[in-house]
Amino acid sequence: MGQKTVKFSDLSGELIIKDDSLARIVVHEHPELGGGPVEIEVHPDEARAVDQAAIQVAVVDLYFPDEDEPRRTYMDLAAFDGLSTEQPMSELLASARPARRGAKSSAASPARADRMNYSSLEHAGRPHRGKVTDEEKQLVREHFDEVNDRLAAAGLRTISLSDPDHLDRYDLAGLATERGVNGPASGPESPRAAARADAGDQASLDGIDEPAELDDLARTTAA
Repeated sequence: MGQKTVKFSDLSGELIIKDDSLARIVVHEHPELGGGPVEIEVHPDEARAVDQAAIQVAVVDLYFPDEDEPRRTYMDLAAFDGLSTEQPMSELLASARPARRGAKSSAASPARADRMNYSSLEHAGRPHRGKVTDEEKQLVREHFDEVNDRLAAAGLRTISLSDPDHLDRYDLAGLATERGVNGPASGPESPRAAARADAGDQASLDGIDEPAELDDLARTTAA
Protein backbone atom coordinates (compact mmCIF):
# COMPACT_ATOMS: atom_id res chain seq x y z
CA MET A 1 0.00 0.00 0.00
CA GLY A 2 1.37 3.37 -0.99
CA GLN A 3 1.70 6.38 1.27
CA LYS A 4 0.66 9.92 0.58
CA THR A 5 2.27 12.87 2.28
CA VAL A 6 -0.14 15.52 3.42
CA LYS A 7 1.08 19.07 4.02
CA PHE A 8 -0.50 21.85 6.01
CA SER A 9 0.13 25.55 5.99
CA ASP A 10 2.47 26.62 8.78
CA LEU A 11 0.45 29.83 9.11
CA SER A 12 -3.17 28.66 9.14
CA GLY A 13 -3.01 24.88 9.33
CA GLU A 14 -4.93 24.74 6.05
CA LEU A 15 -4.53 21.50 4.10
CA ILE A 16 -2.37 21.77 1.00
CA ILE A 17 -3.53 19.07 -1.36
CA LYS A 18 -1.06 19.35 -4.22
CA ASP A 19 2.70 19.51 -3.77
CA ASP A 20 3.00 21.95 -6.67
CA SER A 21 0.66 24.32 -4.83
CA LEU A 22 3.10 24.75 -1.97
CA ALA A 23 4.57 28.22 -1.46
CA ARG A 24 7.45 29.23 0.80
CA ILE A 25 8.02 32.35 2.84
CA VAL A 26 11.58 33.05 3.94
CA VAL A 27 11.79 35.37 6.94
CA HIS A 28 15.03 37.32 7.00
CA GLU A 29 14.37 39.77 9.82
CA HIS A 30 11.87 39.78 12.66
CA PRO A 31 12.08 40.92 16.30
CA GLU A 32 11.53 37.34 17.43
CA LEU A 33 13.99 35.78 14.97
CA GLY A 34 16.90 34.42 16.98
CA GLY A 35 19.38 33.20 14.38
CA GLY A 36 19.56 33.32 10.61
CA PRO A 37 16.69 33.31 8.10
CA VAL A 38 13.98 30.68 8.44
CA GLU A 39 11.32 29.48 6.03
CA ILE A 40 7.74 28.42 6.44
CA GLU A 41 5.45 26.54 4.04
CA VAL A 42 2.13 28.12 3.20
CA HIS A 43 -0.74 27.95 0.78
CA PRO A 44 -0.18 30.08 -2.36
CA ASP A 45 -3.14 32.30 -1.47
CA GLU A 46 -1.48 33.12 1.85
CA ALA A 47 1.73 34.08 0.08
CA ARG A 48 -0.25 36.31 -2.28
CA ALA A 49 -1.90 37.98 0.68
CA VAL A 50 1.52 38.79 2.13
CA ASP A 51 2.58 40.26 -1.20
CA GLN A 52 -0.53 42.43 -1.44
CA ALA A 53 -0.16 43.64 2.15
CA ALA A 54 3.49 44.54 1.70
CA ILE A 55 4.34 48.19 2.28
CA GLN A 56 7.22 50.25 0.96
CA VAL A 57 9.73 51.13 3.63
CA ALA A 58 12.91 53.11 3.99
CA VAL A 59 15.75 51.13 5.58
CA VAL A 60 18.07 53.43 7.50
CA ASP A 61 20.96 53.15 9.96
CA LEU A 62 20.95 55.60 12.86
CA TYR A 63 24.36 56.66 14.24
CA PHE A 64 24.09 58.26 17.69
CA PRO A 65 27.05 60.15 19.21
CA ASP A 66 27.22 57.97 22.32
CA GLU A 67 26.87 54.60 20.59
CA ASP A 68 29.51 52.57 18.74
CA GLU A 69 27.13 50.57 16.56
CA PRO A 70 24.30 51.91 14.37
CA ARG A 71 20.65 51.01 14.79
CA ARG A 72 18.97 49.50 11.72
CA THR A 73 15.49 51.00 11.38
CA TYR A 74 12.60 50.34 8.98
CA MET A 75 10.17 53.18 8.44
CA ASP A 76 7.07 53.56 6.34
CA LEU A 77 8.18 55.21 3.10
CA ALA A 78 5.56 57.94 3.12
CA ALA A 79 6.32 58.81 6.75
CA PHE A 80 10.04 58.92 6.05
CA ASP A 81 9.59 61.15 2.99
CA GLY A 82 7.48 63.47 5.14
CA LEU A 83 10.47 64.15 7.38
CA SER A 84 12.06 66.33 4.69
CA THR A 85 10.29 69.68 4.89
CA GLU A 86 12.97 71.84 3.25
CA GLN A 87 12.82 70.07 -0.11
CA PRO A 88 11.35 66.86 -1.58
CA MET A 89 13.05 63.73 -0.26
CA SER A 90 13.91 62.68 -3.82
CA GLU A 91 15.95 65.86 -4.31
CA LEU A 92 17.60 65.53 -0.90
CA LEU A 93 18.73 61.96 -1.62
CA ALA A 94 19.96 62.88 -5.10
CA SER A 95 22.23 65.61 -3.71
CA ALA A 96 23.37 63.78 -0.56
CA ARG A 97 26.99 62.61 -0.31
CA PRO A 98 27.80 58.86 -0.38
CA ALA A 99 27.67 57.20 3.03
CA ARG A 100 30.91 56.98 4.94
CA ARG A 101 32.18 53.71 6.31
CA GLY A 102 31.30 52.97 9.90
CA ALA A 103 33.65 54.07 12.66
CA LYS A 104 34.58 50.48 13.42
CA SER A 105 35.86 49.73 9.93
CA SER A 106 37.74 53.03 9.78
CA ALA A 107 39.47 52.38 13.08
CA ALA A 108 40.52 48.94 11.95
CA SER A 109 42.71 50.31 9.18
CA PRO A 110 44.04 53.78 10.09
CA ALA A 111 47.14 53.32 7.94
CA ARG A 112 45.04 52.78 4.84
CA ALA A 113 42.92 55.85 5.59
CA ASP A 114 46.02 58.01 6.02
CA ARG A 115 47.86 56.65 2.99
CA MET A 116 48.72 59.32 0.45
CA ASN A 117 48.00 58.90 -3.22
CA TYR A 118 51.25 59.98 -4.85
CA SER A 119 49.68 59.51 -8.26
CA SER A 120 47.57 62.60 -7.64
CA LEU A 121 48.68 66.15 -8.33
CA GLU A 122 48.15 66.99 -4.66
CA HIS A 123 50.90 64.64 -3.48
CA ALA A 124 53.05 63.92 -6.56
CA GLY A 125 56.74 64.57 -5.98
CA ARG A 126 56.64 64.32 -2.20
CA PRO A 127 59.50 62.25 -0.73
CA HIS A 128 58.33 58.72 -0.07
CA ARG A 129 59.63 55.21 0.04
CA GLY A 130 58.80 52.72 -2.64
CA LYS A 131 58.55 52.79 -6.40
CA VAL A 132 57.50 55.94 -8.21
CA THR A 133 54.63 55.06 -10.53
CA ASP A 134 54.45 56.14 -14.15
CA GLU A 135 51.45 58.30 -13.23
CA GLU A 136 53.46 60.20 -10.62
CA LYS A 137 56.40 60.66 -13.01
CA GLN A 138 54.08 62.10 -15.64
CA LEU A 139 52.51 64.52 -13.16
CA VAL A 140 55.94 65.74 -12.04
CA ARG A 141 57.07 66.25 -15.64
CA GLU A 142 53.92 68.02 -16.79
CA HIS A 143 53.49 70.18 -13.66
CA PHE A 144 57.14 70.53 -12.64
CA ASP A 145 57.04 74.15 -11.45
CA GLU A 146 53.68 73.72 -9.72
CA VAL A 147 54.90 70.62 -7.92
CA ASN A 148 58.05 72.39 -6.74
CA ASP A 149 56.08 75.40 -5.55
CA ARG A 150 53.87 73.12 -3.48
CA LEU A 151 56.84 71.22 -2.05
CA ALA A 152 58.60 74.46 -1.10
CA ALA A 153 55.45 75.80 0.55
CA ALA A 154 55.24 72.61 2.63
CA GLY A 155 58.89 72.92 3.69
CA LEU A 156 59.91 69.81 1.73
CA ARG A 157 62.85 69.32 -0.60
CA THR A 158 62.20 70.44 -4.14
CA ILE A 159 62.99 68.44 -7.26
CA SER A 160 66.18 69.50 -9.06
CA LEU A 161 66.84 69.00 -12.75
CA SER A 162 70.56 68.95 -11.93
CA ASP A 163 70.30 66.11 -9.43
CA PRO A 164 71.00 62.73 -11.12
CA ASP A 165 68.91 60.92 -8.52
CA HIS A 166 65.91 63.15 -9.22
CA LEU A 167 66.38 62.80 -12.99
CA ASP A 168 66.32 59.04 -12.67
CA ARG A 169 63.52 58.86 -10.07
CA TYR A 170 61.07 60.99 -12.03
CA ASP A 171 62.39 60.38 -15.59
CA LEU A 172 63.25 64.05 -16.08
CA ALA A 173 66.15 63.80 -18.54
CA GLY A 174 64.02 65.09 -21.39
CA LEU A 175 62.76 68.04 -19.36
CA ALA A 176 66.29 68.89 -18.23
CA THR A 177 67.49 68.95 -21.83
CA GLU A 178 64.50 71.03 -22.87
CA ARG A 179 65.31 73.60 -20.21
CA GLY A 180 69.02 73.60 -20.99
CA VAL A 181 70.17 71.92 -17.79
CA ASN A 182 73.05 69.76 -18.99
CA GLY A 183 74.55 68.60 -15.73
CA PRO A 184 75.00 69.29 -12.04
CA ALA A 185 74.57 72.96 -11.20
CA SER A 186 77.57 75.04 -10.12
CA GLY A 187 75.73 76.11 -6.98
CA PRO A 188 75.21 74.09 -3.81
CA GLU A 189 75.16 70.38 -4.41
CA SER A 190 72.32 68.17 -3.40
CA PRO A 191 72.79 66.58 0.03
CA ARG A 192 73.20 63.13 -1.47
CA ALA A 193 75.79 64.28 -4.00
CA ALA A 194 77.69 66.18 -1.32
CA ALA A 195 77.71 63.10 0.87
CA ARG A 196 79.14 61.02 -1.96
CA ALA A 197 81.86 63.62 -2.56
CA ASP A 198 82.77 63.78 1.14
CA ALA A 199 82.92 60.01 1.30
CA GLY A 200 85.25 59.92 -1.71
CA ASP A 201 87.59 62.55 -0.22
CA GLN A 202 87.69 60.72 3.06
CA ALA A 203 88.48 57.43 1.31
CA SER A 204 91.42 59.09 -0.48
CA LEU A 205 92.85 60.43 2.77
CA ASP A 206 92.32 57.15 4.59
CA GLY A 207 94.94 55.57 2.34
CA ILE A 208 97.64 58.08 3.44
CA ASP A 209 99.32 57.31 6.78
CA GLU A 210 102.68 59.16 6.80
CA PRO A 211 103.19 62.94 7.14
CA ALA A 212 105.68 62.83 4.26
CA GLU A 213 103.02 61.45 1.98
CA LEU A 214 100.69 64.25 3.02
CA ASP A 215 103.40 66.81 2.16
CA ASP A 216 103.94 65.20 -1.24
CA LEU A 217 100.20 65.31 -1.86
CA ALA A 218 100.08 69.01 -0.91
CA ARG A 219 102.99 69.87 -3.26
CA THR A 220 101.41 67.90 -6.12
CA THR A 221 98.10 69.68 -5.58
CA ALA A 222 99.83 73.10 -5.50
CA ALA A 223 101.69 72.37 -8.72
